[in-house]
Amino acid sequence: QVQLVESGGGLVQAGGSLRLSCAASGSIFSITAMAWYRQAPGKQRELVATVTGGGTINYADSVKGRFTISRDDAKNTVYLQMNSLKAEDTAVYYCNARIRESRSDLYGNPYWGQGTQVTVSS
Repeated sequence: QVQLVESGGGLVQAGGSLRLSCAASGSIFSITAMAWYRQAPGKQRELVATVTGGGTINYADSVKGRFTISRDDAKNTVYLQMNSLKAEDTAVYYCNARIRESRSDLYGNPYWGQGTQVTVSS
């Protein structure tokens, strides 16, 4: 059984910073893509940033230059450093990972964390 646990959310003033972490545990052979999504009240969940196993990174236009995604494969952990936060960044942030649970599992399955609230006061 695979589990993703996020941490690091909270309340911060506009212009401030937060660092989110998401650690995967359980039956893990390897992790391919890892990503952060967010969902604001009344809105659909949106992709914030992704990082592949090969290190390719992509960001949503709304966070480019302010957010940085990184991963530590030794710890099965993905991070999201969020700087220059704005009120519109307020949302529940979810991590997502595609995880292979065995060598024979060629494509892996997607797993989600429980979400962590980020609130930016203006």
